[in-house]
Amino acid sequence: MTGTMSQMKSKLGCALLLLLLAAGAARAEEPYPTRPLRLVVGFGAGGPTDIPARVVADKLGAALGQRVIVENKPAAAGMIATRDVLSQPRDGYTLLLCTHFDPINTVLYKNAQFKLSDLAPVSLIAKYYYGLALANAVPADDFKAFVQYAKAHPGEVSYASIAMNRIPFRTGTQVVQELVAGRVQFYVSPTLAIVPQYQAKQLKILAVTAPERLKNLPDIPTLIESGVDFVRFGWLGVCAGAGTPQPILARLQRQIATIVASSDYREVIEKAGSIAVSSTPDELQQVMAQTLDDLASSIREFGLQQEQ
Repeated sequence: MTGTMSQMKSKLGCALLLLLLAAGAARAEEPYPTRPLRLVVGFGAGGPTDIPARVVADKLGAALGQRVIVENKPAAAGMIATRDVLSQPRDGYTLLLCTHFDPINTVLYKNAQFKLSDLAPVSLIAKYYYGLALANAVPADDFKAFVQYAKAHPGEVSYASIAMNRIPFRTGTQVVQELVAGRVQFYVSPTLAIVPQYQAKQLKILAVTAPERLKNLPDIPTLIESGVDFVRFGWLGVCAGAGTPQPILARLQRQIATIVASSDYREVIEKAGSIAVSSTPDELQQVMAQTLDDLASSIREFGLQQEQ
């Protein structure tokens, strides 16, 4: 009899444990989202980060059944936006349009106030190459001619090891406006930001940093064609704060991958010379880590660290 009672108690205990686990799982699977989300962008409206962000936000909101509100916080190379996201609860309601600046900022600035591990990657949404933009007033029509001109006019234009005047701006859009006006001579820019002005003949593009010519700029040579063995791309992604529940991150990743694969998203992105690309969280993590590895040693070697 004692043995039977003991078995009954054991079975009852197991049943109660299963009920508790089921209740916990039910709470963990409560509907998400139940209110609007924020997608914080660390750069100005209308720029090469903002345009893809707004397309993703619109489509993600439709997929989730809640608005995704884009908030631009252009300052400190995107760090204001990153800090904002990391100051919020890690519940999937505040997302970051993360860029290659995020890993770079952790080593470039002595007081970045965040580490790469503070971010939870969700997915890539695009990668893009850079164009070397030149004001029309500068008498050079290709990269080699520009190098010769820059060497002959030290301190007047920006180029590599030649003496340069650096003029900081809050947004890339402002730089392009100054370039068109001739108050800035040279700018290395994501092609998205300069193609319209190039097509309007308001500025020149000397070369692109892609491994081959871009479809939307077929007449512009690569730096490799110009005699410089250099390829560099930037990337855009969506991140959350570390600690965001994995089921939420997984759902966001699935929805974003579907968006990036859509023909209308690709049309918007690729028309400007960028490449629509999604990823798993692990793949984005690898891209972020590689970005940091590529530049961290140079930043330290040349003493480029800055106060913020």
